Amino acid sequence: MHLPASPGTERETPSPQGPGRPGPTAPPSVLGLNAYLMYAAGKAARRRLAERLSAHGLRLWHLTILAMLEETGRVSKGDLASRLDMNQSDLTRTVTDLDRAGYVECARDPSDRRRIEVTLTPAGRCALTALNADISAAESELLAPLTPDERERFSLLLRRVHAHIERDRAGTAPDVTPGGSGSLPGRE
Repeated sequence: MHLPASPGTERETPSPQGPGRPGPTAPPSVLGLNAYLMYAAGKAARRRLAERLSAHGLRLWHLTILAMLEETGRVSKGDLASRLDMNQSDLTRTVTDLDRAGYVECARDPSDRRRIEVTLTPAGRCALTALNADISAAESELLAPLTPDERERFSLLLRRVHAHIERDRAGTAPDVTPGGSGSLPGRE
């Protein structure tokens, strides 16, 4: 847990709403809880991202699936749901939305007719490229108080925490010591 600064060493907490706007309403004891700060930052990030995506008629899961397909290529719905830790029926509904928009194509696996494989279409690639600019702008707004070096370090730390969570979800015991397997290669 992150503890509040010692008396006399406090730094003024900048308002997340921007200069001249009221600062946070949470008391200092709550602002000393990393879990609360992660929740609040995550909520703000999701809200900003959701606004950008809704302008395109999309939600976060749509973006996540498009990005996953861009990286993996053709993948079955079952594998996609498993990799994203997503409920199968929610995934099917989201993939159906993307299919109707022309962003993905669904086809039966010729070697196993029970499997439905999903592929990103050229229109899906174009949509993802356009979305990346909006996502980058939303991220820049959220991370505005950080320097470029701080943003890089923040991203590294988020990836490390995410890797830890993923290993925990998979049932493996990660080494989270600096330089251990919980670190990203070449990033310590």
